[in-house]
Amino acid sequence: MSHGHGHGHSGPIPVGPGAARVVIGILTAVGIAVLVGLIALWPSRHSVEIPLPFQTAGGGAVVTEAGTVVRSDFGPCGSPSVGKPFTGEPAPPPNNAYECQRSVVAIESGPNEGTRTLLEIGPGPGQPDLAAGESIRLVRQTDATGATAYSFEDYERGWTLLAVVALFVLVIVVVARWRGVRALLGLLVAFAVLVGFMLPALLDGKPAVPVALVGGAVILYAVLYLAHGVSLRTSSALLGTLASMVLAAVLSWAAIEATHLTGLSEEQNTNVQTYLGHVSITGLLLAGFIIGSLGVLNDVTITQASSAFELAHLDPHAGRRSVFTSAMRVGRDHIASTVYTLVLAYAGGALPLLLLFSVAGRSITDVLTGDAVAIEVLRSAVGGIALALSVPLTTAIAVALARPPRAAEPAVGTNSASRPTSVNRPGGGRHARHAR
Repeated sequence: MSHGHGHGHSGPIPVGPGAARVVIGILTAVGIAVLVGLIALWPSRHSVEIPLPFQTAGGGAVVTEAGTVVRSDFGPCGSPSVGKPFTGEPAPPPNNAYECQRSVVAIESGPNEGTRTLLEIGPGPGQPDLAAGESIRLVRQTDATGATAYSFEDYERGWTLLAVVALFVLVIVVVARWRGVRALLGLLVAFAVLVGFMLPALLDGKPAVPVALVGGAVILYAVLYLAHGVSLRTSSALLGTLASMVLAAVLSWAAIEATHLTGLSEEQNTNVQTYLGHVSITGLLLAGFIIGSLGVLNDVTITQASSAFELAHLDPHAGRRSVFTSAMRVGRDHIASTVYTLVLAYAGGALPLLLLFSVAGRSITDVLTGDAVAIEVLRSAVGGIALALSVPLTTAIAVALARPPRAAEPAVGTNSASRPTSVNRPGGGRHARHAR
């Protein structure tokens, strides 16, 4: 039976089944390995004692209550009513009282709701300057005799933060629509993995690098497929990001070992070593390097995968080399803009530290090679290397999926009219005819 054969394409040439099977097989194997790692590293349910700096005077967890400043002035201090709940007015201070800021605060939650307390705050750097009408948080403590005392904890900013987050969600949904909604769901999954798995596992003494790799892989699977849909395009970006994450882990380990970073220049790390001795500070540094690189890697890899697939779609007759070269031109521009974004982000985080060093009279060499600044330098360098290498890696994977190996570039000077077409001859014979 005779039949016709055409060469027109409305999209990219179908993906070679071999390449698709390889990528899907790799991602399935990695997914199974991640699940196994998740089970093996899942934290136990034993409780961890509250570190001393976070305990109340009674040895328990800090409890905060809501409060509103009724009035605030500057005058004699030393009242017996400081920190105590009362109704009416506070007791007057002694005659030889010193001067400080006095704030009467209405307690609006907890067992003493409806009463007041008095806060006396001495002058000094970092001390709050309370004004009437401000909402604050009060620490509530109970001593051995059962007496309750209140002290200033922080400003109340819950509703303000909620409003900013709500505006963020609204803008993302309005601009990105359903893809924005899926991206926000991915963020929720990432937060759940961080709080529900990674932090408890680290507190349980599990090795930090495997925890970071497993947690990071779970986040990547969820975020990429939720935000961009299940497709070969997303799968190529995911595979490139996973490979780049492992590369970032290896580079981070080598850099920290070679430079002998301790991380003890940061106060929070010192507290962790003092009160959570079973947690490795070096491991925390490595985990921070790995997790910190995920966002920028994800950004670059999904852009490269999309570029490769779009270029293959625009020119169905372009070969792999042509699509790869064109996508890499996009990738080089992306690297150039993202690298200094990465470095400036880390520099911004270290700005207070750099400011202190600038007045310490130390040489620039000592500052840059010191533990505190060296951590930020290595984060930037390792992130930049992983970022740069993720571009050709992801592009090559995406091109292999977007263009089968037999797709060849047309000869120079040819067009759609000069391509061979098949025609039917009487009797069922068929051969190629070239337009002249």
